[in-house]
Amino acid sequence: MKKTITDSTVDADILAYTVGDDPVLDLALAKWDCMGTAAHVTMLSEMKGLKRPVVTKAEAAKVRKALATVAKLADEGKFRIREDDQDVHMAVERMLTEALGDLGKKIHTGRSRNDQVAVDVRLHMKDETLRAEGEVAELAECLVVFGAKAGPVPLVGRTHLQPAMPSTVEMWATGHAEMILDQVENLEAAYRLADLNPLGSAAGYGVPLPLDRARTTELLGFSRTIHNCFGASMARGECEAALLSALAQLMAVLSRLAEDLILFSMPEFGYFRLPRAYCTGSSIMPQKFNPDVLELVRSKAAQVLGLQTASLSLLHAMPGGYNRDLQDCKWLYMKGLETTRTTLRILAKVVAGVSVDAEKCRAAFTPGVFATDVALRKVAAGVPWRDAYHDVRDQFAALYDGRPAEVANLDPDEQVALKTHEGTCMGLDRRLYAKRIADVRKSAVSRLRALDRRCAALLK
Repeated sequence: MKKTITDSTVDADILAYTVGDDPVLDLALAKWDCMGTAAHVTMLSEMKGLKRPVVTKAEAAKVRKALATVAKLADEGKFRIREDDQDVHMAVERMLTEALGDLGKKIHTGRSRNDQVAVDVRLHMKDETLRAEGEVAELAECLVVFGAKAGPVPLVGRTHLQPAMPSTVEMWATGHAEMILDQVENLEAAYRLADLNPLGSAAGYGVPLPLDRARTTELLGFSRTIHNCFGASMARGECEAALLSALAQLMAVLSRLAEDLILFSMPEFGYFRLPRAYCTGSSIMPQKFNPDVLELVRSKAAQVLGLQTASLSLLHAMPGGYNRDLQDCKWLYMKGLETTRTTLRILAKVVAGVSVDAEKCRAAFTPGVFATDVALRKVAAGVPWRDAYHDVRDQFAALYDGRPAEVANLDPDEQVALKTHEGTCMGLDRRLYAKRIADVRKSAVSRLRALDRRCAALLK
């Protein structure tokens, strides 16, 4: 077997244990490793203050061209990490050395695999986070469209799962949409942390070469350089944990949407009907159409929360500087991204196929749902609020105890039509949601295109 940077005397079992899943996980980083290497080699060719350049500008151009070939193989699914490579970094270096000879052996000058993987992960995280934001916008739009289609169909609003006050299907749907859109703020916070350049920090202490770190920051399109090399090394893991925190919170919001859809599609409620194509059957009960996909959303939310907890637990007792524990952060954040993005796409399909049974929605209204409305009618007639509250409460308490009581059973359509202030049944601003969704999409697409342009400029 060809020698690598690993001591050939290392026990085979120990080597396999330490390499872990990197040969599989790192396939997702191949494009970004090529991009980071292209920027690093370009910077090396421009480095000032040396008697002779580490690589010439002409040699850097050859490396970038060879890297473009490697990246193309990765895009086509033809890139492979061999057992003796261990990871994507050594696989790329091996391929460059095979293609360019000794020139390929120069590309690691001034780098460590520590800052190399940190760059790869951050570029990958930026790309994936922006794609997730686009999927957030898609799901939010499905909810807004679903709500607008239902319009002012009355829906019993609930607290503690008990009937509470009149609402509408549209208010329910856009309420979930707004909560989901708000999670973009958390994703953006994670994105801003990822948008910092650790390259040039090497193993966390820099190197005795005049590296131009600002140049690689410019070439890779990062917002700024992580100034302190030691801090740049320690920021690995923290970056992944921040993204997992954002993903966990988003999944918690999605889980609540899934739970509402499960409840409201139960025969006992019957407000919504799930698409039959998205429900599973039973091996023994032929009548069953189960909301398994929504139940699994709850499970996936718990899994992402577990991944977040694992990432923070991994970091909390770690000493400063690089430690091999950080390798396991890679699987945690990649799994969290995959789970969350898949869930967003699945829920968008489900929501787009849900139908509303308007009559069952109306039939669910009982006198108690109108209790607050009745009290407010008394207020409009001049009764102080607290007196009106107690009067209505006493009537319903008597009804609950089986005693005679006069309670009003109002028309749900008429009552929801009276709610016109901002954000309530008839005060929903559809243009506001359309603009927010469009803004999220536009911002994500714009930055994805900018990242693609940076990559294309380096790999040519």
